[in-house]
Amino acid sequence: LQNDSWGKQYSHALFKAMSHMLCIGYGQQAPEGMTDVWLTMLSMIVGATCYAMFIGHATALIQSLDSSRRQYQEKYKQVEQYMSFHKLPGDTRQRIHEYYEHRYQGKMFDEENILGELSEPLKEEIINFNCRNLVANMPLFANADPNFVTAMLTKLRFEVFQPGDFIIREGTVGKKMYFIQHGVVSILTKGNKETKLSDGSYFGEICLLTRGRRTASVRADTYCRLYSLSVDNFNEVLEEYPMMRRAFETVAMDRLDRIGEKRPLGPPRPPLCLLPGA
Repeated sequence: LQNDSWGKQYSHALFKAMSHMLCIGYGQQAPEGMTDVWLTMLSMIVGATCYAMFIGHATALIQSLDSSRRQYQEKYKQVEQYMSFHKLPGDTRQRIHEYYEHRYQGKMFDEENILGELSEPLKEEIINFNCRNLVANMPLFANADPNFVTAMLTKLRFEVFQPGDFIIREGTVGKKMYFIQHGVVSILTKGNKETKLSDGSYFGEICLLTRGRRTASVRADTYCRLYSLSVDNFNEVLEEYPMMRRAFETVAMDRLDRIGEKRPLGPPRPPLCLLPGA
C-alpha cells in the first residue's frame, strides 16, 4: 500500500481497525511484533466495550418505546410465578389470564398516580373524556347538571367482571352501586325472576339510599366493564346536589313499585332493599 493513493491506504487501515473492534479478531493478518500484539488486544477490548454499550443502549431504546407493555409483561410474570408457587388449578389460571387480558389489554399504567399529578381542570377533562361513552348512554347523566356529572365521574372506580361472576350477592350489605359501561348482567330475585341490564344502565343505588341488605343477586353474563361508586362517595356527591338525590329516590321508588315492595327510602331506613336495574 506504500505506493497507493491516500484513499486506498486509509480505507484499508479503517477496514483493519473495524475488523479488530467489531469482529473481535485480528483481521486479515496476524500481528507480527509485540507492539502489534498489544495494540490488537487493546483494539479488541475497546471494540468489545463499544459493542456492548451499543447493544445496551439499543435495547433500552426499544424498551422505552413501549414501557407500558413492558410493565404489563413484568407484572404478569410475577402473577405467573405466584400461581405456580401456590399450585393453582389450570382453570383458575386461565380465568386469571383472561382477566388480565381484558382488564389491562396488554398495557399497564399507574393511572391514579398520573391523574394525581395533574391539575384539577386537566384531571376532570381526562375523566370526562374517558367516560364519554358512559355519559352518552346513560339518561341520568344526559339531563343532569354538568357539575354533578363531573363530581360523580371523579368518584368512580373502574372494574371488570368475567362471565358467571356474581357482582352482587343476595344478603350482603350494600356498599356500592354500579354503572354499566359495556356488557350484560342479570338481576336474579328470590322468585326466579330474571331481568337483563346492558350498556347505560345502573344498579345498586337503592341499597345506598336505604343502607339495607341486598335481596337479589347480580350476575355478569358477558365480560362487563363497570364503574363502581361507594356509599361514602355517593352520599358526598348527593349532599352537594340534593335535587339528584330526589331523582335517585324517584327512580328507586318506581322500581320498588314495579316489584310490589312498598318501602320508604328516607329515615327511618329499612333493613332490606332490592336491586333491579334501570
